[in-house]
Amino acid sequence: MLKRFKAIFIILPLAALTLFTSSYVDNYFEISKNLDIFITLYKELHLYYVDETQPGKLMEEGIKGMLESLDPFTTFIPESDIEDYRFMTTGQYGGIGALIRKKDDFVVVAEPYEGFPADKAGLIAGDIILEINGKSTEGKTTEEVSSVLKGQPKTEVKVKIKRFGEEKPTLKTIVREEVKINSVSYHGMIDDEVGYVNLSSFTDNCTKEVADAITELKAKGMKKLVLDLRGNPGGLLHEAVKLSNLFVEKGELVVSTKGKVKEWNKDYTAPSKAMDTDMPIAVLVNSGSASASEIVAGVLQDLDRGVIIGQRTYGKGLVQTTRPLSYNAQLKVTTAKYYIPSGRCIQAVNYAERNEDGSVSKVPDSLMTLFATRGGRPVYDGGGILPDVEVEPARLSDIAYSLGSKMLYFDFATEYRHRNPTLASATAFKIDDQLFADFKKWLENKEYDYTTESEAMLKTLKEVSEEEKTFERIRTEYEALVAASAHSRTEDLETFAPEIKDLLKAEIVSRYHYQKGRIEAMLKEDRDLKRALEVLHNEQGYREILAPVGK
Repeated sequence: MLKRFKAIFIILPLAALTLFTSSYVDNYFEISKNLDIFITLYKELHLYYVDETQPGKLMEEGIKGMLESLDPFTTFIPESDIEDYRFMTTGQYGGIGALIRKKDDFVVVAEPYEGFPADKAGLIAGDIILEINGKSTEGKTTEEVSSVLKGQPKTEVKVKIKRFGEEKPTLKTIVREEVKINSVSYHGMIDDEVGYVNLSSFTDNCTKEVADAITELKAKGMKKLVLDLRGNPGGLLHEAVKLSNLFVEKGELVVSTKGKVKEWNKDYTAPSKAMDTDMPIAVLVNSGSASASEIVAGVLQDLDRGVIIGQRTYGKGLVQTTRPLSYNAQLKVTTAKYYIPSGRCIQAVNYAERNEDGSVSKVPDSLMTLFATRGGRPVYDGGGILPDVEVEPARLSDIAYSLGSKMLYFDFATEYRHRNPTLASATAFKIDDQLFADFKKWLENKEYDYTTESEAMLKTLKEVSEEEKTFERIRTEYEALVAASAHSRTEDLETFAPEIKDLLKAEIVSRYHYQKGRIEAMLKEDRDLKRALEVLHNEQGYREILAPVGK
């Protein structure tokens, strides 16, 4: 009888499906029906659309639209993008090792990675890439240029560049290498007691990098640690578990995953002996801290192991798994949500209602559930990790933002580097009054106008009042307000000089001391870091923040 049933199932699969629940049959029918509709639509478009279609592009757009209806993190990875995906998870790729960016009709070197092929070949920030292997790059996007610069290690690529101050272009022959970007962007001592570690991503072996940095800093006298996870988009789950384990005892629950496939549900506990369970820790986070960053920050908060400082984190509590597809493509699909030790999920409630940077804004109290840390401190779910100590985020002025978007800090630094072959250390260099005066004079014939928030609001007022036919009644007062609020670039350069100087300093320093120098140069005026130092140096205050409720 069993053999007969198997035979019927193989020959008549649709008939056999009636043995299952009606809901399963309905789902199977819906899938079959809609796949058939999609295939016939795809064929009809290709045959009869008035212009020639690109079948591959059409299909990719269809897949993209389908996945976007689910969540922002379920994505299709075609074979052509596998190298980029590998870089995001491992920090490794084959290429020349340089950041590039678009400027006018060409792509320029934004920053070579120290010690990698572009740097060894003498490329510097500001170099304009004119040709690659004899083909012009004019009009090409950064993605197109990047794909040509990448390639198998030990292969050559010929790059023709135009450098500021040199009349003739230069042809560079660069031998590609396996480029591995360190996850620890910078580490060092802030003062005699406090060490600082900046972790930019959770790629393979990032925990070892952090552990090595801590060992080095302890040898220099570190007794307290600032772990900077700001802007860290996350990465590998197992690295988040191992990194948390540096500071919590072996066997502690770090995170749990729960999804549709029950067999995949899992509790992740700290697998090894901790590196240090007593050292005071301040963790810096902001709206760019996501996924694995939020696991680490959430674990240290839930176990009352460290003080979280900064702004509410991104709110990504979803786990992605890559599934192989045909022709070497992959699907990165959300398979579970993760839950930290208090039991809360840090996933933002609504994917759609987010700030411009993608992070979650204020979550209504009605959508938040109360949880407790190990010591009984109240914590909430509903959207990211809310810091123990909140710091108002620094807001760039309109003029400072405009100077950056027009690449004017970048261009001035390029010219400065040409005139000054060497520079003092990142911490010793300053934008003094004379250099700032030179910068302001250099800006005189540059275009960087902008609209302030008040000017934008006045423009909206005029448009609305014109629609409501009331503008003539307020014209006189409106014109007076416009005249009074009109910005002056000259005045704004003085008003917002401190932040403009900081950004200019960071750009100039990076030309000599790379990414490490840029970070080091910005630390002195870092508001979040200053608050972290206040907390760490106040031992009683630190203990009170983490103290169990009622004690």
